[in-house]
Amino acid sequence: MPEYLTETQIAKFYQDGYLVIPQFLLPEEAESLLNRSKQLLDEFDIDQHPRTKFTTGDDNHVGDDYFLTSGDKIRYFLEEDAVDSEGKLLREKQKSVNKIGHALHELDPAFRKVTLENERLRAVVRDLKFHRDPVALQSMVITKQTHIGGEVPEHNDSTFLYTDPPSALGFWIALEKCTATNGALSFLPGSHLTTPITKRFVRLGDNKGTGFEDLVPPSVQKEVSEASMGNYILETCNPGDLVLIHGSVLHKSERNTSPHTRFAYTFHMIESPPYAKYDEKNWLQPTKEMPFSKILPPGGINEIVQPVLTSA
Repeated sequence: MPEYLTETQIAKFYQDGYLVIPQFLLPEEAESLLNRSKQLLDEFDIDQHPRTKFTTGDDNHVGDDYFLTSGDKIRYFLEEDAVDSEGKLLREKQKSVNKIGHALHELDPAFRKVTLENERLRAVVRDLKFHRDPVALQSMVITKQTHIGGEVPEHNDSTFLYTDPPSALGFWIALEKCTATNGALSFLPGSHLTTPITKRFVRLGDNKGTGFEDLVPPSVQKEVSEASMGNYILETCNPGDLVLIHGSVLHKSERNTSPHTRFAYTFHMIESPPYAKYDEKNWLQPTKEMPFSKILPPGGINEIVQPVLTSA
């Protein structure tokens, strides 16, 4: 019997490729994370920052050292429209940051508590049986700043956190009200069943930053793109709501055109060896000092695992 989710919720996740779980965090827990996020923004030392901007398009992805070495640190990435051509901020620092990442779940006690010390979260993992022995990585606060919070185009998460076979699972927690005007998430239900992973985001080597590596021929990519056409569903959320995101489901968010921020805390899980391989091509790499974080206690491996879409 499931511990936290219902059988209906589990079935809906595997049918749609995502699931909204209302009030996963208590109001005071969500407020605590929001307040801590704003405190981190206040503590941000802009004078020591290399003015790294974060973009999500295929042709202009962040690839500098500040980004590539952030997997075991807490770093700040700026909105593309918050910095001029000379690297000067166009607004105050608190309203210029796109996201904070990528090791909040390990290094900050408030975020660690809800990620690695949360029995409700472990119950969801056991109920879903998506992984045998999951590890957590790439934790972020995404601020979606007022008026300039950038659009995130259609994508799936396994493209950016690639394992063989694909095993990424997103955990996205709203810290503020998410609406149609401030950039709530939209999903293409069922696309995880029809959209294999056709490319992956990789380190290019020789200090060339990052880019995309094709996993299938362009003709197949075109076929997959055409087959994935459909009607996106906008999912508005309240503070504390958790959205589970299958690594192959297509999703996106629009630009924030409102006067309200859309803070969210998100992190991912992938399968650990020997059940899946996470190689050195991935942009985010574990370190000796901070390997990827185990979710289940020793010996707590899921024995029965639901089918996960494999690559083409």
